[in-house]
Amino acid sequence: MAILGVDVGGTFTDAVLLTDENELRTAKIPTARRQEESVLAAAAEVGAAQVERFAHGTTVATNALLERKGARTAFVGTEGFEHLLHLRRQNRAELYRLCAEHPAPLVPLERCFAVRERVGPDGMIAPLELDSLPEIDAEAVAVCLLFSFRDPEHERAVADELRRRLPNARVVASHEVSPEFREYERASTTATDAYLGPIVARYLDALGQRVAAEGLPEPLVMRSSGGVASLAEAVAHPAVALVSGPAAGTVGAAFLARRAGFENAISFDMGGTSTDVSLIVGGRAGLAAEREVGGLPLRLPTVDLHTVGAGGGSIVWLDSGGAIRVGPESAGADPGPACYGRGGTRATITDANLLLGRLPATLAAGIELDAEAAARAFDGIDPDDAIEVVNAEMLRALRVVSVERGHDPRELALVAFGGAGPLHACALADELEIGTVLVPAAAGVLSALGLVASEERHDHVLPYVRPLAEVDDLPAEGQADLRYAGQSFELTVSIQPGLAEAFHREHEERYGYADRARELELVAVRTAETTPGPEFDLPPDDPFHVHGPATVELDGATCFVAPGWVGDRDGDSTLVLTKT
Repeated sequence: MAILGVDVGGTFTDAVLLTDENELRTAKIPTARRQEESVLAAAAEVGAAQVERFAHGTTVATNALLERKGARTAFVGTEGFEHLLHLRRQNRAELYRLCAEHPAPLVPLERCFAVRERVGPDGMIAPLELDSLPEIDAEAVAVCLLFSFRDPEHERAVADELRRRLPNARVVASHEVSPEFREYERASTTATDAYLGPIVARYLDALGQRVAAEGLPEPLVMRSSGGVASLAEAVAHPAVALVSGPAAGTVGAAFLARRAGFENAISFDMGGTSTDVSLIVGGRAGLAAEREVGGLPLRLPTVDLHTVGAGGGSIVWLDSGGAIRVGPESAGADPGPACYGRGGTRATITDANLLLGRLPATLAAGIELDAEAAARAFDGIDPDDAIEVVNAEMLRALRVVSVERGHDPRELALVAFGGAGPLHACALADELEIGTVLVPAAAGVLSALGLVASEERHDHVLPYVRPLAEVDDLPAEGQADLRYAGQSFELTVSIQPGLAEAFHREHEERYGYADRARELELVAVRTAETTPGPEFDLPPDDPFHVHGPATVELDGATCFVAPGWVGDRDGDSTLVLTKT
């Protein structure tokens, strides 16, 4: 069957079509202002017809959150706790900058409302008084009551009343999206989901109608947790798709690493603005229970990515002491790097790679590069020095997901993709003593390939917050959030026989000690219902061998094979680079 994957990024929209004749077609086109137009244009570019499965990654939710273009949202909390979003955690935005401020909450104080009720950890303390709920005028409402993860009855009644009063508004209750303890994180997640709902629903509804008119199947939407969900599920809770594109890239990296014989690897995705890295263990990307997006905590299962502001479009500049700095500011798509010839005058990493002879004259999507403009931008700055600085930034990110988590990089492969990833992979592998780098033939569109290979996934969280010794209803499979009684944070351990001892071992490996005499507390259990993605073989390519230094043009990306490295294509057309 033909399988289509379309990933919409900030600069380019990527498409991969795997035909029923095992032909792999790819396309990379500039992203239009209306993302659904980019999706259809990319599908047409690869000749999508008679498609059996269509998976989609989108940045609509991410962009709406980062640009603060969501719905006019209200918040309803237990009386006395209606200002949760503004109280936050009492920690600093930045540890050593007392003047740094937290991002403003999505809901202003004047739209934070209270309802009289109180549920405690052991049951109801004060009855719900729906008459105390004031009149609310908003496009979306987030409801988060105390201890609703224990007993959602009051929260459900408040949500039902709000839906009756505001039939055209989107109402989200915390137990529906993130039924976990920690009021602030639960409230932040619920507010984010409500805030994004209307704009994401409009986009996905429009997309569904447009693709149906073109004869394509209803798209599956990539979740942040690395599996796809139905269109209806994504419309109901758009927060689950906040890091849709990067998650798809990690799924694609894990897929290629497994096919190349590496169960353990590091996914290294360097795009135009940022770099995402993640650890792949046992052939799968690791998951995190929480992450921040735009400075706001999101308590939902997410591929465990570490992101730094270093990409091909990152600006190279000199600080007041004359030291070279790179990013986090980016030239973006317009005007882009100086060498794009679109009016940009500031030096970027793409300009540096061009001046060092590592890029062709024309990039993907027909962008012709102007070496003279790049040279003018780098007047007084050595491009080699700029590359060293950005490599150091990405090296720190790679160490965070490997060395700092107890994994020896020398035992891992590095999967390099994105438009700029293969240009820097050999240098980073040298620093980490990694002996194998995998560069996909479709390196520039690997996120779209990850969509093609993705499984269908439904995540579930069951809160406990009680001693492990008292729990007798654990599922056979899943992940358990455990901690020593009295600790503030948890470790996630796979459910298995001897769960307590497995936690002690994990704690000792992570923190250097274990206290086997101390009571363990089970905080939550995370499970997922999955349906495997389609099975397919990637089409082979002609044999290829290269000695560094050399530049290899790929589909939507360019690979620089450094001195001391050699490359050979494997059976799946992946370029396998090894240290001589």
